[in-house]
Amino acid sequence: MSYSEQAKRPLLIYLHGFLSSPQSFKCRLMRDCLIADYPRIIFCAPQISPYPETARQALVSLLENFRSDDSCGPIGLVGSSLGGFWATYLAEHYRLPAALVNPAVNPARRMPEYVGQTLRPYGGGTEEYRLTPADVDTMHRLEAGLQHPLRGRYWLLAQRGDETLDYREAVDFYRGQRQTVEDGGDHGFQGFARYCKPIVEFLFNP
Repeated sequence: MSYSEQAKRPLLIYLHGFLSSPQSFKCRLMRDCLIADYPRIIFCAPQISPYPETARQALVSLLENFRSDDSCGPIGLVGSSLGGFWATYLAEHYRLPAALVNPAVNPARRMPEYVGQTLRPYGGGTEEYRLTPADVDTMHRLEAGLQHPLRGRYWLLAQRGDETLDYREAVDFYRGQRQTVEDGGDHGFQGFARYCKPIVEFLFNP
């Protein structure tokens, strides 16, 4: 391995869920794990717009910028809920490994219930959003682009007690990939801290 290859630092990108933020509990647990145990790994947790096309463009731009940076090494993705969908989108387009925590696999199906409503981030803040039917159409198009067989390398982490999403849809969608499905739990994924180190090892030491 050359000196330049050794100097490259791995990058972990954490993608939060719908109307969540980089300050979410799981995101902070992942960040703190890297600081304590994997200081060479760069941590990035972008704020993701609830507007599908805006989010897609921003995430693709972010990834392209990192990929063009000579100091950036291997890239791994972690996505929770809707962030799991975005992680899958990026993993399929760039052949990246991704750990998915109670991921949304058909997000367009639930979007109509939010159309026309004034939406605010769950963690507070002054931002307001209003989804339109065009946003639903965009999400349907993005979903349709994710076809089997999947080209990325995935680890599905799901809990049967998820009150928001049906874990069985994720189990089916990521069939053939590594899966950990637990009894109980909830959409926030109880006990996530115990998976932080195994996720890092999965992403960067296959």
